[in-house]
Amino acid sequence: MNNAELMATLKKQAALIDVVMEKDLTIIESPLLAQIIRHAIFQGGKRIRPLLTLLAASLVGPPPAETARLAISFEYLHAASLLHDDIIDHATLRRGAKTANTIWGMEPVILAGDYLHARAMAVACEVGGPTAMALIGRATAAMVESEFLQMHNATEMLISEEKYFQVLTGKTAALIAAACEAGIACNHGSAEQRLALRTYGTNLGLAFQIIDDLLDYLGDPGKTGKAVGNDFQEGKMTIPLIKTLEQAEDKDHETLVALLKATPQERREQLSTAHALIEKYQGFVLARAQAELLLTEALAGLVIFNEANTKAHLTALAYYVLNRDK
Repeated sequence: MNNAELMATLKKQAALIDVVMEKDLTIIESPLLAQIIRHAIFQGGKRIRPLLTLLAASLVGPPPAETARLAISFEYLHAASLLHDDIIDHATLRRGAKTANTIWGMEPVILAGDYLHARAMAVACEVGGPTAMALIGRATAAMVESEFLQMHNATEMLISEEKYFQVLTGKTAALIAAACEAGIACNHGSAEQRLALRTYGTNLGLAFQIIDDLLDYLGDPGKTGKAVGNDFQEGKMTIPLIKTLEQAEDKDHETLVALLKATPQERREQLSTAHALIEKYQGFVLARAQAELLLTEALAGLVIFNEANTKAHLTALAYYVLNRDK
C-alpha cells in the first residue's frame, strides 16, 4: 500500500470521526466553552489516535457500532493535553494559528482542557466500560507524570537516553498505545492481541518522536513549518544529540557542552558546528536506526492477526511515520 492509498483511507475515516465529534459536542451549553473547544479540535490535526482505535478494532472483525464514539475520547484527551501544554509553554502559535490561551487567556482555556478530559472519560465509560476507563486513566497518569519528569530534566543540562525515553513514553507513546489497545479490547480481543496492539502503539509513538527529532535538524522548513535546528537553539536534548554525546571524544564533547551552556543566539550561530559533530559521530544514523528497530518490533507483533486491509493500513502507517518529511 502506497502513501496515497493510505492517506485516502485515513482521510475518509477522519471525516467520520469529525462528524461524531460535531454531534457529541452539541451538548455544550456555554458559547465561550464551545468556541474554545472548536478552536482546539477543528484547527487541523490528522486524528491519528482515534484512527488507530478504529483500525485496531477492525483487526478482529467488524467493529461494534459505537467504536467511533470510543475513538473520539482519545482525540479529546490529545486536544486537552495540547491546550494545557500551550499554557505551560506560554506558546503563541499552534499549527500556524494563534493558541487558545493567546486568544482567550489562561483561566478559560485550563477549564476547557478539563472539560475535554472529563468528556473523554464520560464517553469512554459509556462505550468501553471499565476496561476503557482503566486504559485512559493509566495513559492520563503517565502523561501528567512525564510532564513532571520533563520539568526535572530541564534543571539538568545533560540527560541520559533512559531519562529522555521515560519522558517520551509518558508524553507521547502512552496515549497512542491506549488508543490502540482500547480499540482491540472493545471488539473482545484476547490478552495476546491487546499486548500486540499496546506494543505497536507504544513503539509507533516513540518512533514518531525520533523522526520528529531528526526532522528538526534535517527537515525542510517549508514542509515542517519549523526552523532548522529549533530544538538545539532552545537547548533541548533530543536523541541525535544524546547519542552523539554518548560517543564523542573529549574535545568534541566539551564543544557541544559549551554550546548547550551558551545563549540561544550563540547556539543559533554555531548550529553548523553542532550539525557537523552529530554527523561525525553518526547521531542521525543511530537515531534513525533506533526508530527502524522500534517499528520492526511493532510490526512483528501483528503476525498473530490474519492478513487483511486493516493490517496493511497499520503496516503502511508505520512506514509513513518512518519516512515522513513533515
